[in-house]
Amino acid sequence: MSASSAAISATASSATDSLPGALNFVSLFLHADVVVQIIMVGLALASLWSWTIIIQKTGALGRVNKEADGFEGALNSGRALDDIAATLGTQPKEPFQKLLVAVTAAWKDYKGKTMSAVQGDLLVSQVDREMNHIIANEADTIEDGLSILAVIATASPFVGLFGTVWGIMNAFSAIASQGDTNLTTVAPAISEALFATAMGLFAAIPAYIAFNLFNAKVARFTSRMEGFADELMVSLTRRLGDKLGG
Repeated sequence: MSASSAAISATASSATDSLPGALNFVSLFLHADVVVQIIMVGLALASLWSWTIIIQKTGALGRVNKEADGFEGALNSGRALDDIAATLGTQPKEPFQKLLVAVTAAWKDYKGKTMSAVQGDLLVSQVDREMNHIIANEADTIEDGLSILAVIATASPFVGLFGTVWGIMNAFSAIASQGDTNLTTVAPAISEALFATAMGLFAAIPAYIAFNLFNAKVARFTSRMEGFADELMVSLTRRLGDKLGG
């Protein structure tokens, strides 16, 4: 009975001792082929790059939405749009502020003058184009970096797979040259090769998830800007109607 227990204990101890070696990523990297090592380093840098973008975009999207909430709260306070725009200056930094200043500045140039219906239509077209330009620029700014996430998400698994294929080819080449098909001989090389695929997935999965989440958030914020621009256009059209009707 004690001999059996000792055997079980020895087996468990052996398995425990082999586990750190099986999970020693540094050792896997150091013993890998040079090409596989280059691929691993590239995938690690790609993962670091994607996480940098994820952190930056999380902060940027949170900031612009917080600014938009605060600005909409100021608009709902009952103050006149012209008064609010006057406090923003001529070069505001936030998207909603830029839209408001664009409308009020255009209206300011015409409100003291006699205006025909044709001039009113031209003013509406001018303001509409300017706001569309602002929305497009702001959307591009917010989206900056998402294309990199898309590339990392789509390319990393294939790059990792290439490293795996290369490593396995080297393993089989070593088997052919040594004539030894023992599992203990093949396993380390196969582990090193498969580690490249694992690193590819490690880089790709967060980038893929983040790209889709940020894409949806950018689309929602763009729709929010378009809705605010529509409200401003309604306000401008109403002012023009009052002016031309008067």
